[in-house]
Amino acid sequence: MNKIGRVLHISPSGKAVLKAETVPRIGDTVLDGDGRVVGKVFDVMGPVDSPYVEVDVKGKRKVVGRLLYVSPRPKRGRKRVRRGRLK
Repeated sequence: MNKIGRVLHISPSGKAVLKAETVPRIGDTVLDGDGRVVGKVFDVMGPVDSPYVEVDVKGKRKVVGRLLYVSPRPKRGRKRVRRGRLK
């Protein structure tokens, strides 16, 4: 688990806004400190050197002020295509 950052507030659209310490990919699963699923990364916005992350929170959880972590998707390996020789 990689730490994303601390939740600053809930936006008017109902999404949690975090100041990012590490930048996750959109769609990554977000967990709380106990390893429970909180939601998914919805958007990454702001300047490149200090971005903000918007998380689509599942249910009505109290997440303001809590540290959230990301569980990245497993990397998919590239399939190697073998081609026969041309004569």
